[in-house]
Order: sequence, then structure tokens, then C-alpha cells
Amino acid sequence: MTLVFSGNEYKYEIEGIMKLFIPATRFKTVFSDTVEEDKDFVFISVKEHDEQLLLSITADHLGKREVREQLVLKADDFDAELLLSKLLYRAMSEITGIKPKWGVMTGVRPVKRVNRYIDAGLEYQQIKELFKREYYCSEEKLDIAYRTAQVQRKIMGTVKEDSFSLYVNIPFCPTRCSYCSFISQTIDSGKKLIPDYIKLLSRELEYTAEISQRLGLKLDTIYFGGGTPTSLEPSQLESIMQTIEKSFDLSTLREYTIEAGRADTITMEKLETIKRNGCTRISVNPQTLNDKVLEAIGRRHTSEQFYKAFSLARELGFDCINTDIIAGLPTDTLDSFERTIEGLIALEPENITVHTLSIKRAADLNYAENKGEVLKNSSADMVDYASLRLTESGYQPYYLYRQKNMLDNLENIGWSKSGMESLYNIFIMEEIQTILAVGAGASSKLVDLKGKRLDRIFNYKHPLEYIKHFDIMLEKKKEIADFYAKEK
Repeated sequence: MTLVFSGNEYKYEIEGIMKLFIPATRFKTVFSDTVEEDKDFVFISVKEHDEQLLLSITADHLGKREVREQLVLKADDFDAELLLSKLLYRAMSEITGIKPKWGVMTGVRPVKRVNRYIDAGLEYQQIKELFKREYYCSEEKLDIAYRTAQVQRKIMGTVKEDSFSLYVNIPFCPTRCSYCSFISQTIDSGKKLIPDYIKLLSRELEYTAEISQRLGLKLDTIYFGGGTPTSLEPSQLESIMQTIEKSFDLSTLREYTIEAGRADTITMEKLETIKRNGCTRISVNPQTLNDKVLEAIGRRHTSEQFYKAFSLARELGFDCINTDIIAGLPTDTLDSFERTIEGLIALEPENITVHTLSIKRAADLNYAENKGEVLKNSSADMVDYASLRLTESGYQPYYLYRQKNMLDNLENIGWSKSGMESLYNIFIMEEIQTILAVGAGASSKLVDLKGKRLDRIFNYKHPLEYIKHFDIMLEKKKEIADFYAKEK
């Protein structure tokens, strides 16, 4: 499929719309006033006519051709990119018969948009009409976004201007799952790097603590992600956690999360270590309770190991446990997925996060022979079932986000028992609090709500790069102070 742009450069958004209809695909991009291909192309054109602009889409796909045009006055207030997206959406819907439920909304954070409309004084019915008219969004998806916003708003009001969260990245895993695109290394390949990595991570934590103290920032939440943090040995986890305790003032801390993640990395000694050092919330993630599916995606543990790990966490006193699952995994079926949902509901974890499979460019699954079959998976029915049963079981959606190349143009939703929502997940998704991040692949997000500014500082991605260029990377941390100096 070739995308031809004439008189515009809306490549990013147009590609996003096209992936709603032709997922997990690379498009050829051409900037030209003519189309050389005689089939399988989209021509996106913006032409000036006196005081008007003619926006047009010609889509040729599956042996069908559709043309959509719209004439607008240049003096009017309009979003040409959005209008072209809507024209393309209508053309591709006609050709393919596909009508994505989120409409032309391709952004990561639809709930953020809902919150803005609520802040502007709009009622639910007004927002529903606006989403339908402007974005072709279904009532079903607006409803889940609106419900999520209602839960979030109670928590967002508790965020203080001088607060921040700390993210700690542990980019190591026992094995690499077929769907994974995160920057991580298996323990076997990265074992030699771990001692140096932990040593430098501790230095970065100490330096970050010094900066936050000078700026008068107060630590609100801590989140260990990865990778799989519990890939490390208990002594290594304790070393990092004790560095945090010694370096930061934890008197204002409200939440401390560690992704224990995979059951094959969880032991009593590790759980005792992280609980003893202040962790209040963990993730124990089965992804599925079907052993054949676990094998298909490269996770070297069984559902029985998950149950044992979850039970062990409860015995040790963890009263806030999250479990992640994924809808649309290779070889999974609707019946199998439903059994996974029912199995988790029976355990009564405080949080259940329902992800939809996203076939990303860097994931092994993107190059697998069965990718075509995975794309046909009944993920939409799986997500619908999860939403219905979790609502019936007393869970409520508290954060929601979307990714590129998600099956059926769906979403990831965090479900929670009332009062047990993860603060960090809300803060990072809605971008209402500074996140200072440490470790390879980590990205700090600096937020100034008053000035409506947002900036990012990226660490080196790979552990070896992080170690080799550590001093250069540490120098970039000075940008944190510069950001807050501009705020003042």
C-alpha cells in the first residue's frame, strides 16, 4: 500500500488512520502531485482555490476505489488534518466494511480528552454527541472513557504541584515474550552487565534525589518496571531499594509498586525482601491461564506457578495485587480467555489490567508465520466479555490507553476495586505529575501544569549503552533543574 501526499505532510496521522483498517503494515510514503500506481494506494490532497481549500482522498484497495472531498474556507477555524482523517475513515470503511469503534481517534490518551471536556463544563450527553460528530467514536467507547474519567477525577484532585513520582527501570527478563517490544535483555545474555548496571543505577538514583531535594519536590509514588524487576536476585533488589530509602525523603510517599511480573521469577525470599523494604503494591502477571498459550508466546511458566505466586504474595501480607492479562494472544480462543477472566475474578485481586495485543515492529511476533491468524483473533469479543464481567464483579475502570497496531483498534484498561486504584498509572497516563525516571530505557516526563508545559528527558535505551555513556547521560539530568527554573 502506497500513501501519496500532495500539498500536505500529514503522514503521521494518516498512517494512524490506515492502520485501523490495515493493521501491522508498513506503508510506502510518496510526496507527489500525481499517482503512479494504478491500484492499492491512497492519494491525500490539499489544494488551494482562491479563498478556499479542497481536501480530497482517493483510496484504491481490494479492487475498490472511493473518493471523498470537502471544500473549506481558509478563513474558517478548522483542523485540516482531522478533516482529512475523517474523509479517509469514510472511504476505507466503505471499502473494507470495517468501522473501528474509536472512530478517527488514534491518540494514546482518549480519557485525557474527556477530562478536558468535563473541565469545560460539558455534560455526558454533550460529550457523547461531540465524540460521535467530530470523531465518529462509538457510544460504547465513549462510555468506558467517561467512566474512567469519573474515577480518575477523584484522585487527580489530590495531586500537589510540588510532588513527583519516581520510575525505576529494570531491563532484564528470564526470556523474551513473542509480543514484547520493550528494551530488555534476557538474564542469560545480560548477566555480566547486571552488577555494573545496579551500581550505576544507584548513582543515578542518588543524583536524582539530590536534584529533587534542591527543587523542593516531594516524592509521591514509586514504580519499578521493566523488563521484569524480580529477574534480579533478592540482594540486588534490596540494594536498589535501600539506595532509594537512604537517598529520598519517603515521608510523603503514598504508593510503592514493583512489577513482580512473571511467576517464574517470584520466590518467597524476593517477596519478603521487597515487602520489608517498603513496597505496598505488586503485579503478578499471568497474561493467560491457558498453559498452551503461555508456551506459544514464550513464557516459561505455567498457570499453576502463577496461582502459587499469587497465593504466596497474599500469605506475606500484600493487600494490593495487580494481575495483567492480554486479549488476542496467539492460539488463544474466546472460551479460553473467558476462563482466564473467571479464574482471576475468583482470586479477587485488587487490580486487573486487561491489555489488547499490539503487534509492534520490534516484537518477534511481527515476523512470525502465524501473524495473519493472530490478526483475525476474536479480541473485540474478549475485551467486551472482560468489561462486562469485571463491571458485574465490582471492578471499575480507572485508567485507559491505546497503542499502535492494537488488534481491532482496541485499548488497554486498568480495572480496580474501589479505593485501590494505582496512583502512578493515572498520573502517567493523564500527564498531571512529573515522573523522574532512572535506568536504561527510562524516560523522565516533566510537567508544569500552570504553564501547560511538558518536556521529556531520555536515558540511553540499552543496558550496555547506559553503562558506557553513563556520565553523559547523567549530565542530561541537569535539564530537570532548567525546566523548573523556567517555571519560576
